[in-house]
Amino acid sequence: MFMSIIKILSSAAIPFTILFICLIGYVRGVKIYDAFIDGAKEGLATAVRILPFLVAMFVAIGIFRASGAMSIFTSLLSPIARLMGISGDLLPLAIVRPLSGTGSMEVLSDILKVHGPDSLTGRMASVMQASCETTFYIITVYFGAVGIKKIRHTLVIGLMADALAFIGAILICRALFGSA
Repeated sequence: MFMSIIKILSSAAIPFTILFICLIGYVRGVKIYDAFIDGAKEGLATAVRILPFLVAMFVAIGIFRASGAMSIFTSLLSPIARLMGISGDLLPLAIVRPLSGTGSMEVLSDILKVHGPDSLTGRMASVMQASCETTFYIITVYFGAVGIKKIRHTLVIGLMADALAFIGAILICRALFGSA
């Protein structure tokens, strides 16, 4: 019953949101199609402007993974995760998710292949993927695009939010789906 309601709400959320935005625009007298085209032009200009930042970040992530640094971090954090009852298979996702959405999708895919999407680990990984943010990506791309260089507080808060989302995903999945 609960999952059926979630599926229905998930399927209706995006079409309802688009319809709601169009309705509000119509009520306010906005030329919706023209506004959409203007937004698309701005989006294309922004994509060109942030391309160098994206390339730099993807190279850094590739080096991080290829150098074995991620394996070292995972090995260092595994004893702590075991004490907390967290599967060590979730640690690479927790490490990569703040760095890259695409990289974390690869890790999530590996977890789902090994454990299955309906396993507790698969569900935890899926919730983590959906609830954590690509903090370094956001800071690199968006702050870089507008020239913000003082990121210290944003980075700390972003990583704290990622850690809380990671812990929340585990606790919520255990509460909803049990511990097995």
